[in-house]
Amino acid sequence: MTNFIKQIVHKSFILSAVVPPSPRITATKFNLFKKVAIKEFGALTTSSTCHNVQPHTFNVLKDVMEHDTSSPSFMVGYDNGFLPRWDPMVQLPDKFYALEYLLQKMSIQLPNGKPGLLANGELGEAVKDLPLYDIKDIFDQRLLSALFRDYTFLASAYLLEPCDIMFREKKDYGLGRQILPKNIAVPLVEVAKKLGAFPFMEYALSYSLYNYRRVDPSKPIVYSNLNLIREFSGISSEKGFILVHVTMVANSPSLVRWTMETLDSVEKNDRSRFNNSLSKLNETMILINTEMKTMWERSNPDDYLKFRTFIMGSKNQPMFPKGVIYEGVSEEPLFYRGESGANDSMIPCMDNLLQITSKLPKNPLTEVLKDFRRYRPINHKEFLDFVQRHAEKVDVRGFATQDANSTALYLANLDKIIAFRYRHWNFTKEYIIKNTTHPVATGGSPIVTWLPNQLLTILEQISQIYKTIDYSQLTPENKILIDELIAKADNKKRVLNGDVKILKEKFSPESQKHVVV
Repeated sequence: MTNFIKQIVHKSFILSAVVPPSPRITATKFNLFKKVAIKEFGALTTSSTCHNVQPHTFNVLKDVMEHDTSSPSFMVGYDNGFLPRWDPMVQLPDKFYALEYLLQKMSIQLPNGKPGLLANGELGEAVKDLPLYDIKDIFDQRLLSALFRDYTFLASAYLLEPCDIMFREKKDYGLGRQILPKNIAVPLVEVAKKLGAFPFMEYALSYSLYNYRRVDPSKPIVYSNLNLIREFSGISSEKGFILVHVTMVANSPSLVRWTMETLDSVEKNDRSRFNNSLSKLNETMILINTEMKTMWERSNPDDYLKFRTFIMGSKNQPMFPKGVIYEGVSEEPLFYRGESGANDSMIPCMDNLLQITSKLPKNPLTEVLKDFRRYRPINHKEFLDFVQRHAEKVDVRGFATQDANSTALYLANLDKIIAFRYRHWNFTKEYIIKNTTHPVATGGSPIVTWLPNQLLTILEQISQIYKTIDYSQLTPENKILIDELIAKADNKKRVLNGDVKILKEKFSPESQKHVVV
């Protein structure tokens, strides 16, 4: 299939996720486009939640197709995991000089130490001179991804600039700008449609995973070899906050590989291979958690509020009580969640594989979690949907608990998910709760109760599964492992419940009830 036809088919199919097919395209032609897209691209299909597409397998990329710019930047692969197929485009082409110039002059502190446009509230005026770029004829996915990153950065900076100024002066956010001007809104929405994304800043598509550059392109994605492309504050702690997420996700190729191996080994009733896959998943999660620990040294908790304002959303935030009008796009206000690490795909992958997602309580907090999981690249959503469906179909948890030693390995992986989420909870306490009484996280979730909702679910699962283990069948090593896991789980449950009780007294009960799904 030629690149030209690929572009037509891919564009038609991806746009179907966010807009209905054109009246000029008959149902027969549209379905033909869709069939060709599925046959040609496999994993490029939109999320099954949109089209009830439920493939029995998922075509994980074996080759990142580095020179193929007609396929999405984000496609789950054995070499790139949940990172983009290629390193992000660092600088926009000359055609977009004015946009590039604004972004380079935007941050509160520029690389040369001088104040940028956001330092004294000068961005709003500067945006008036930005041309209304026409991007309808752009299909290069690498450029589209860069434009999405850059327009979302500019949109967030513009909308939240007054809030940042007020917070620096009065420790209160006040109101953001309620209208996004058409020279940002129109191209942003157009790019978002082409990518099948929401027209607002996202974790993968803009703020974190498409916002790094390698100092030496020939060297691996490790912290010492990375710099930011875009930033709001210009301070080193923002660099650390963003790039630690990138280096964590650099371990995701192994997570993807052993997720697929786990599913396949259950389907083929291969106990030895299943145990090996769980062991490898556990090792991978240890690497991810180890990298996560470096956040403490690379991003000072006392600095977080200096750039946090700009990653707030327009949904469930007091700065945008009536949402945001996208000028030239919609006369009705639009609401979108802010950027959040909850949009990352690694923990949802583990949740789905180990069948934790289906155990989450049916409450508004879980509905918020589901909403968060819509804010990610289409191909990531499709992969996570596949993992959840297939894990339920073959019953990964049931297969694990048929054997005592497999159960130990299964619980070891649950323990690593708890370690990840518990550290996230500790970050929340030290980076946010210690320094502000604002009751809502950047993504719009209630700050005191949301993470404990997920944590307590997994802690309870460990307790339940522990009771079913036949100790006589465990190896000596796994007996020690199980005893350690259950002791840690019990302790974390006590501490977490104590934290929530104390913090609910700091944050008014009314603010914690304010959950918008």
